[in-house]
Amino acid sequence: MVHVLSSRTLLRPNDAERSRVFYGEQLGLAVYREFGTGPERGTVYFLGGGFLEISGRSETPPSPAVRLWLQVDDVTAAEEELRAKGVDIVRPPLREPWGLIEMWIADPDGCEIVIVEVPEDHPIRYRPSI
Repeated sequence: MVHVLSSRTLLRPNDAERSRVFYGEQLGLAVYREFGTGPERGTVYFLGGGFLEISGRSETPPSPAVRLWLQVDDVTAAEEELRAKGVDIVRPPLREPWGLIEMWIADPDGCEIVIVEVPEDHPIRYRPSI
């Protein structure tokens, strides 16, 4: 098996600067590093336990088979903050049949993003005593 040391999700936006405004200013992701110069420079953001890289350019829209899943402490507070920053909420927070509370947004190119809150009683949080 390959020994993976690090990972990141790569997005090739139609307009890299517009995507940097969305991910950096509207979502508030912290920058891990930048490389290159000018409008085509690459930006890597911290994304919880991973990284999100915005670099290059693509004229085709993102595949609906790819989504970002971002866990937050409080999805209702996240909704308020994102609305205040002008982010369109595709679907407001709802408790799903599997127990997670999910809200859906999309980046400027249409990449779907699921903002998730894991309730205290959800099995993802529950760790039985051994």
